[in-house]
Amino acid sequence: MYFDSMSRRGFVQKAVAALVSAGYPLWFAKETVAAQEAKKQEIPNGPVMGAIGIGSPSSRGRAIYGDARRNKATFVAACDVESNHLANAVAMMKKDGSADVKGFKDFRELLDRKDIEAVTIATPDHWHALVAIEALKKGKDVYCEKPLTLTVEEALAVMKAAEKSGRTFQTGSQQRSGKQFRLACELVRNGRIGKIKQVEARIGGNPVSGAIAKAEAPKTLDWDMWLGPTPMVDYLYEARGERKDNKGNAKKIEFTNCHYEFRWFYNYSGGKMTDWGAHHIDIAQWGLGMDGSGPIAVEAKGAEPYKGNNGYNCHPNFKVTYTYANGAKLLVSDSTLPDTIGDKDSNGILFVGENNQWIFVNRGKITASDPKLLEEPLKPDAMRLEVSNDHMGNFFECRKNGKKPICNASIGGGSVIVCQIGAIALRTGKSLKWDPKAYTFDNSEANAMLSNPMRKPWKLEV
Repeated sequence: MYFDSMSRRGFVQKAVAALVSAGYPLWFAKETVAAQEAKKQEIPNGPVMGAIGIGSPSSRGRAIYGDARRNKATFVAACDVESNHLANAVAMMKKDGSADVKGFKDFRELLDRKDIEAVTIATPDHWHALVAIEALKKGKDVYCEKPLTLTVEEALAVMKAAEKSGRTFQTGSQQRSGKQFRLACELVRNGRIGKIKQVEARIGGNPVSGAIAKAEAPKTLDWDMWLGPTPMVDYLYEARGERKDNKGNAKKIEFTNCHYEFRWFYNYSGGKMTDWGAHHIDIAQWGLGMDGSGPIAVEAKGAEPYKGNNGYNCHPNFKVTYTYANGAKLLVSDSTLPDTIGDKDSNGILFVGENNQWIFVNRGKITASDPKLLEEPLKPDAMRLEVSNDHMGNFFECRKNGKKPICNASIGGGSVIVCQIGAIALRTGKSLKWDPKAYTFDNSEANAMLSNPMRKPWKLEV
């Protein structure tokens, strides 16, 4: 027992030291490790699952499949409209120990399986709402990748469907389960830098392509099903030269309106505003205490995008300014603003308070205008935020205890709506007033962009 105690103490000390060396203040490191030790228990068996939009070996679908397996989920089905991806995924699942795995091209057939308790959804963005709502109707719990939806109308529909179904729903905005993001938000919400004057979210710019050549869709791809509710258009594909990947291997530079690159077409996504924006704007909302609400005005400016339908049409660079009812500003930009104060890192969230005090956070660090802003422990009666150190684990835990996950449909939906109204401001070029309760603008052109018509036979029905 003595040696066990010493071994445990040594482990705890090393865990604390590792967090401190990663940039966390000592008090927070001790608190975090103590909480993890108190909660430590063997991971129970997870649900029987299906993966919709499993994708290629480098896709988010595969990544969240891995997260679910680490939490002891059993996968019995996969769905993808690309037959090579599907066959590869089924083989992988069987190799990983799932003996009886079936592949589907149509997500509805997978959802008809009575033995499937929960699903992961990692389709392109324009499919998220339809698949998630159908899954909820079929009684499945849902882990849906971010951005939650393509449009504001879809976000509201998913939020309504999740509430109506009573099922467990997690949005894959995993920074809500990141220790450094929670620490930053707890500090600013407890007044560590005074009243928040401004938040900067630096999310990267959109690539440009010019015109991309028409091509025949691969025979392994059901292009009509991939497009789904969006208009029927030509498949586009061009390879232009090569570049080295992170392993030094030559890789084609590919331009397309399909796999991965669909993000840069407003028909299927919102560019960086809903890509990295779904992460960093979500943390800005958390830090401002605006979950369940949002800004009251938005305006934007950016470089003119490509105007054709056969190339990336998201704004290459931009600055979107949101104003909240309390006077706080949220500035979302492709990179560090020239007049910024504080940490100049090109990706992350900067909270600016009174007297030019600031706290900056991203996936690699948390910094402040004065180290003491981080080093001083929060008081015992301080407001504390929900703790999750494993996003998929939080989803599974909430399935069992009946609580709402840390980034449930209402939170994920609320954050993506903020992203979407920023993209609308960019596309219209107008200064817009926004009602965060009625979910409407003061402008008819902008209101028309809150929803997209769906190609038959697809309908948005809750």
